[in-house]
Amino acid sequence: MLKVTIDEQTLEVEAGSTVLQAAQRLGIDVPTFCYLKRLPPLASCRMCLVEIEGVRRLQPSCATAATDGMVVRTNTPLIEETRSSMLDMLLANHPLDCPICDKGGECELQDMVMAYGPRESQFRDDKRVFHSEDIRLSPVIIMNVNRCIQCQRCVRMCEEVVGAVALGTVEKGMDTAVTGFEGSLASCDQCGNCVEVCPVGALMSFPYRYKARPWDLEETDTVCPHCGTGCQLTVGTRKGEFMRVRSKWDEGVNHETLCVRGRFGLDFVASRDRIKQPMIRQDGALVPVSWDEAGDYLRRRLLAVESKDAGGLASPRLPNEVLYQFQKLMRTVFRTNNIDCSSRWAAPFDTLGPLLGTFYSRTPLDDVIGNDCVLVVGGNITEENPVTEYLLRDGARRRQTGLLMLSARPSRLDADARVVVRVPPGGEAASLAAVVAGLVAAAGQALPGGAFADIGRPAAGAGSDGPDRLAAALKEGRSVTVLVSVDLLRSPEARATLQQLNNLLHVLRLLGKGPAMQFLFDRANQMGAWDMGVLPAALPGLRAVADDAARATLARNWGAEIPSEPGADLDAMLDLCVGGRVGALYIVGTDPLVAYPDRNFVTRALGAADLLIVQDAFLTDTAGMAEVVLPAAGYGEESGTFTNNEGRIQNVRKFREPVFEARGNLAIVDFVAALRNQALRPSTQPEIFDEIARLVPAYQGLTQDGLGADGAFTKAVPTLSAGMLPAPPPVPTTADRLMLITGDCLFHNGYLSERSDILNTVANDPYVAMSAQDTAELGLSDGDQVIVRSGQGELTAQLKVDRQFPKGLVFVPENYRALRLNSLLRRGEYPCAVEVQKAHATLEVDRPGRIWRGV
Repeated sequence: MLKVTIDEQTLEVEAGSTVLQAAQRLGIDVPTFCYLKRLPPLASCRMCLVEIEGVRRLQPSCATAATDGMVVRTNTPLIEETRSSMLDMLLANHPLDCPICDKGGECELQDMVMAYGPRESQFRDDKRVFHSEDIRLSPVIIMNVNRCIQCQRCVRMCEEVVGAVALGTVEKGMDTAVTGFEGSLASCDQCGNCVEVCPVGALMSFPYRYKARPWDLEETDTVCPHCGTGCQLTVGTRKGEFMRVRSKWDEGVNHETLCVRGRFGLDFVASRDRIKQPMIRQDGALVPVSWDEAGDYLRRRLLAVESKDAGGLASPRLPNEVLYQFQKLMRTVFRTNNIDCSSRWAAPFDTLGPLLGTFYSRTPLDDVIGNDCVLVVGGNITEENPVTEYLLRDGARRRQTGLLMLSARPSRLDADARVVVRVPPGGEAASLAAVVAGLVAAAGQALPGGAFADIGRPAAGAGSDGPDRLAAALKEGRSVTVLVSVDLLRSPEARATLQQLNNLLHVLRLLGKGPAMQFLFDRANQMGAWDMGVLPAALPGLRAVADDAARATLARNWGAEIPSEPGADLDAMLDLCVGGRVGALYIVGTDPLVAYPDRNFVTRALGAADLLIVQDAFLTDTAGMAEVVLPAAGYGEESGTFTNNEGRIQNVRKFREPVFEARGNLAIVDFVAALRNQALRPSTQPEIFDEIARLVPAYQGLTQDGLGADGAFTKAVPTLSAGMLPAPPPVPTTADRLMLITGDCLFHNGYLSERSDILNTVANDPYVAMSAQDTAELGLSDGDQVIVRSGQGELTAQLKVDRQFPKGLVFVPENYRALRLNSLLRRGEYPCAVEVQKAHATLEVDRPGRIWRGV
């Protein structure tokens, strides 16, 4: 430790600490413009200059390392004069348009001038003017370059944190201007982090422009609903109307950064697609009714179908308390374990449960990223979990974390990785088995050989670094984190992939690597949904339904028996529907008709259920098929908690009232229970949280008041390990045909984002991504309209040629509802063989003088 004295206060700091960091620890205010905590120091603004005893010139405290015995002064007359001169220089060209500037009231330059600036400027020349009007750089970002103070925060944030490199500077000195390539940000992520860090009103949010002043806003701290990273948001409303989103450096996993969905995609709360009042189906059409009429109708219908099986599907975007109460309703009132929380794939709990119980690390992402090696398996982290990608990039560039990538799709993070293994979809299990075999072979006598005798050695996929390099990198690492995309669960090989992940983590543990594992969920509360027991074979706390002791504990507290046999997942429930065995199918907050593979089959199944109940905020395609529709509160209209990828439970706070006749989801669950002449106790959100904290082992001891600004971590609860599962799967054969895969895209993740007017102005049109080699062979060009055809159906969209994309794959985002992508897919088959051809336009005449183009 080093001893440093600043303004006659002495403290000890770690080697490598800067003078600025030491001053901040003492509570001494040193002004800065160019400095940001998560960026390397630039020392360009000269506002943080300090005097150091024995050094002739003033030194920038942000870039000066503390040394033992250093004596520093931060408030001498020379420093004050220098700061005043620097501010005077900035004001010399800065337009004094504060009354109309969106940054007014939270402008760092205003604050600095008030605290340190001159009372009269020494400059009398005309102000420099780059442009007479603001420049619209993108649909969401507008720039007044005249206000720029050249701090470079935006450029560095874009390049070093986001990795987009969409902003840069031209000219030099006082003529320096920040801009996008050719005055456009068409290639950027539109995340708005440049707007967040801009200390003045140079970069502004176009959707928020001229809408409100910061003192007009009522601000609510909450959590982003768009993915499982769990970013902290501060939502600003004015007279109950949504205005903007910002974030805070010192709260949450995201450290002020947000992705485009988090910053600009919350306007879905005001969607015109809201369900206004309850509806029941009469003469083939949904007819609005009162809540009392809906209750009378639903009571009769529930009574009529109670002799048949029931099933429930709830969204992992709902709060923990709603999910917990929903599974309790299904198990105790409807007397069934037919419950699921995914509308896209089935989670094999027999393999998933032991993996979560043995290896899941419920610790800060910052900590697990700090391990020596981080292996990312599956998916595209750039588009599924953008802010997690920012943190991983920071780990690779500043903390020297070794990034290892194994996936079918490329991501922007590949550029920072030490090893990239590209595998065919479904080939992850075989590649992981090869990595395990490589680690076993390299370890030699260090491992008990009997446990690994049956592990084979699948061949590595061509065109990649290969599993051998992955195994070598993992063996060299001192500590290892494995981050797993839930995209892997789409494949019929999901169980085998989870088994091989289990094997890999076991071997790493035996090698002393202290492995940590976390999932990369693309749904805000997927971890919470699993923890709450919204699974056919698992009770709350991920305890098996067949566990007599766990079942008895819950039954005693709930005052009702719980069925002992595992239930049906969504796929099996749909089969039961087709077979005429389902009386009531209860769907809350999710849209399987859009999301589940094989739209025709799902349509038949939903239509075959005797009674389809949909509880939702939005009029989804599935709601359009329902017999009873119940309008529910949406995000921001009820309080609760989410559990993010880290296992961190955070408060999701209400910032507006439910609209029209919508009711809270918990109130509707109570309403349905009462129709069956039963009551769920407790029934309020705080009481349910307390019950979760009492009955779910990972949540025991938590209190809602104790969550605080950063939430609190749930506990890892060890379960019986599955041990080694040595049977490696075969390597998938390379198909001659093109294979269709899907997943999230950056600007959309479906359901919520497609109802955001702002995201719809930013997002690309629906597209088909293919490799340059495949498109050249087919005679296709970037921007062509193409038809993608499978044995099930076809769609038409714009072609996007991706030079990083592997040959043989066709990617179509799952998030564009109008494409009806699931019409091309078949249950149990992934990826899907397709043909791609150019859509040829034809001219047709429907009446004299009017010509239109059709495909």
